[in-house]
Amino acid sequence: MDATTRTASDADLPVLPAELGRALDGFLAHLDHQRGLSAHTRRAYRADVGALLRYAVRHGATTLARVDLPLLRGWLASQAERGLARSTLARRGAAARAFLRWAFRTGLVPTDPSARLASPRVARTLPTVLSPEGAARLLDVARDDARTAEPDDRPAALRAWAAAELLYASGIRVGELVSVDVGDVDPAERLVRVLGKGGKERVVPFGVPAARAVTTWLEEGRPAVARAATGPALLVGDRGGRWGQRQVREAVHRLAARAGVDDVAPHALRHSAATHLLAGGSDLRSVQEVLGHADLATTQRYTHVDAERLRRVYAQAFPRA
Repeated sequence: MDATTRTASDADLPVLPAELGRALDGFLAHLDHQRGLSAHTRRAYRADVGALLRYAVRHGATTLARVDLPLLRGWLASQAERGLARSTLARRGAAARAFLRWAFRTGLVPTDPSARLASPRVARTLPTVLSPEGAARLLDVARDDARTAEPDDRPAALRAWAAAELLYASGIRVGELVSVDVGDVDPAERLVRVLGKGGKERVVPFGVPAARAVTTWLEEGRPAVARAATGPALLVGDRGGRWGQRQVREAVHRLAARAGVDDVAPHALRHSAATHLLAGGSDLRSVQEVLGHADLATTQRYTHVDAERLRRVYAQAFPRA
């Protein structure tokens, strides 16, 4: 049958043959009901599986039964030839496997062709971190900007100070930061409650400088930009809406430039916090809890960061290095 359909879940996808369109719709509905998947992961899988099915149609596969292992390998190879990063290829391979496993379990295909699909191994790179001195310079600049800003600029400076201090002091993700509400943070107890990956809630401590920055923002900065319809967001933008991740990144980039340190994104402050905690004697399990890592191996990479720093110091300082 040559009837075609658009997926109900994403009207922007090109028309697919009826069977593929229904399968994609079913998979997206399946993802929507899976606990623990972030919105970002769902969007990525939607785009990746849609790309796979469009590739399949271009190569004459108009039914799921014709989406076989050679086609899957050809799809990934075509993207490798386009120069896509190994991490992107790995993610797309994972999306294809998730889709075809679901199709097999639901009886849409007799076998799972992705069971033998190998994805490129993603190189484990060490995260970018600031030295403790560099982090201190960045936060000092944020504090000084907040103290010396002109009245019209003061709310923005206070907001940037509070954001930078919380990112470094608690090690939370930027997405977690912008989702924090006023009721989630307790400057007196120096605790912040965040909703992490997989919908898992955790409570993270922070220090006195961050508590001071947050308190000053709540007392002097937020009231100046909040509106009647602002809602409970802790960090509020100039127009009264919840501050977004892009605005946080821009603020951190500006602070890094003013502090004369490496140009870093907000996630580097999380990396820096983890590295500095471990270097200061914190155990891996405690740091894992602070960061909200499901797997201890994810936290262990920060021990590699500190080991790499020690190797550089050794090479520079030891006569027989």
